[in-house]
Amino acid sequence: MQSPQSPPRHQARKRFGQNFLNDQGIIRSIVRAISPLEHQRVLEIGPGQGAITESILATGCQLDVIELDRDLIPILEHKFGAESNFRIHQGDALKFDFGALAAGEKLRVVGNLPYNISTPLIFHLLTAHDCIADMHFMLQKEVVDRLAAQPGSKTYGRLGIMAQYYCEVESLFDVPPEAFTPQPKVQSAIVRLTPYEKPPLPANNVETLQMVLRSAFNQRRKTLRNTLKGVIDNEAIESLGIDPGLRPEQLGLVEYVAIANAIDNNSQ
Repeated sequence: MQSPQSPPRHQARKRFGQNFLNDQGIIRSIVRAISPLEHQRVLEIGPGQGAITESILATGCQLDVIELDRDLIPILEHKFGAESNFRIHQGDALKFDFGALAAGEKLRVVGNLPYNISTPLIFHLLTAHDCIADMHFMLQKEVVDRLAAQPGSKTYGRLGIMAQYYCEVESLFDVPPEAFTPQPKVQSAIVRLTPYEKPPLPANNVETLQMVLRSAFNQRRKTLRNTLKGVIDNEAIESLGIDPGLRPEQLGLVEYVAIANAIDNNSQ
């Protein structure tokens, strides 16, 4: 029987995509990669049962955590509630106001992100890039490959282009399934995203750039003349020095920003 002081037990829930990290060597490597400092504000998304939380708190930084699963809140409060530099928010990170939490400071964001929400959550975080110093995430390796992908690769697409528009992307190291309970059926990896103060290739309108990317990659096997039909004509594409016979994955960020800017200029 558990004593009154023991934290509640918790089983990983499939609907939340929960896989709890328990490899101490991997945890140390992650915290070393983040290297939180005492004066910094750190936000952990999906702390689970606090595997990384404990090591981050020990650095003395101010740590806020967001946890969706209500049943994990008592476990986290039992472990860390007495720490003056710890604060917990129960809620959905996809709806969280990161700017309000930052309150003029830059946040350092970390998390072992559930595979089922990682892509929409990263897009959500990119919209808050102004208030974020950097992001360190554990993700499905396939997602990390997409974030860091270069033109010409099969994993290159909208997610990687937008991440690289806003951030420097670094794939740090892989994490095997054995590091988790329960073990996922996929390989994981750690990625660092560092937002630029100003994008090195600024678009006139980021929404136009996103629209171009959605149109281009919705049918990635087709050529630009087909995927961008109705968005920009072939003559306008050629005037930018771009062959409309190319496929979407053959263009770099420079070309996509040029196309988006040309659309905006023609609509004025």
